[in-house]
Amino acid sequence: MILKELRISRHLSQEQLAQMSGLNVRTIQRIESGHNASVESLKCLAAALDVDISSLNQEKFMIDKKSDNWQKLPFILKCWFVFNFLQIRPSRKSVSRVEFIGHISGFAFCCLGIISEPALVGGLLMLATAYLYHWLKFKGDKYGIWYDHKSPESS
Repeated sequence: MILKELRISRHLSQEQLAQMSGLNVRTIQRIESGHNASVESLKCLAAALDVDISSLNQEKFMIDKKSDNWQKLPFILKCWFVFNFLQIRPSRKSVSRVEFIGHISGFAFCCLGIISEPALVGGLLMLATAYLYHWLKFKGDKYGIWYDHKSPESS
């Protein structure tokens, strides 16, 4: 079930969704952890999230390219999704890892640039890539695209 992904994509906490749907927070937690939901609970959640019940029962979250969230994404993020650089289910952890590796290798190559000019150029390119990933991570946080995002109010 994709309830958690839908809730996060709408920037809602479990408490906010519970209030909107009229359900208990514990019910939402159980459903998000994989327990079965009653038809009545599914109807309440579907109404609160403005989706069909069949959408809630999907196993995979697909991006609707006609949705407002997709339309608001900057062009460069759309390109990254199209070319699948951020994966189908982008995780903040993977982007952070690439950013870290870019900074470390960029710094190392810039240090080697003392004795080799091509190494300096490579180091600068690696640092530029790391800063690009830092910017993408910032935009991903802003638009809530991460699948491994843990907000403090949702456990």
